[in-house]
Amino acid sequence: MSTPDRESTSRPVAIVTGGSRNIGRAIALALGAAGMAVVIVARSDRDAAETVVRELEALGTQATLMLADVAREASADLIVEHALERFGRLDILVNNAAIRREKPVEAMSFAEWREILAICLDGAFLLSRAAIPHLAASPAGAIVNIGGLTAYTGAPNRAHVVAAKAGLDGLTKALAVELAPRGITVNLVSPGRIGTDRSHASAEKNPAHHARNQTLLGREGTPEEVAAMVAYLAGPAARFLTGQTLHVNGGAFLP
Repeated sequence: MSTPDRESTSRPVAIVTGGSRNIGRAIALALGAAGMAVVIVARSDRDAAETVVRELEALGTQATLMLADVAREASADLIVEHALERFGRLDILVNNAAIRREKPVEAMSFAEWREILAICLDGAFLLSRAAIPHLAASPAGAIVNIGGLTAYTGAPNRAHVVAAKAGLDGLTKALAVELAPRGITVNLVSPGRIGTDRSHASAEKNPAHHARNQTLLGREGTPEEVAAMVAYLAGPAARFLTGQTLHVNGGAFLP
């Protein structure tokens, strides 16, 4: 990958993994609307990622993209380096990349189990580890992990997804304790039933658990409602919040 011209900025800079569609796209746009420069990370869909970059630039902010597999250890350093080379700083990391497939556990291969955990959980660990020194140098460093409702309710045919998202909850608490002395907040946003485009291979079109997890409000949420919570946690008003799980689920789950 060629190195882009450096474009140092006084804006806060955020990395958003899985930022090319659905909740990730909405998060990127919400952060951009809040005045942040955004690095969009996508595994393979350059066209979708470039569209989000254009949308961010239309908002008057700076944006760039990087195609990378967050499950690969070498990718984490490259993603962080890309942000620093382009913008000269890093303030926010949003670990959103995930795939949500379904398969009965007795039919699930170890490779299928590992694929989900590698992207959802290993990727968050690797990116956080690479970002920590730079977030600590920020006056408002923050990590926001994106969890999921089934980590708390369980779901059929999703042992790998449930385990990965539950692991993110634990990682959030562990990092919040460890990184608080360095001024980095770490929180998790757990979406419930959100109306998203499920035509991509990374998600099931009709998840089985949707029939069980009805909302009190009688509707699905929107990606923008999840993104609003992420933008809040990434902003100056949330500096006294850390180690928390914020549920955006319309009352489908009451912790």
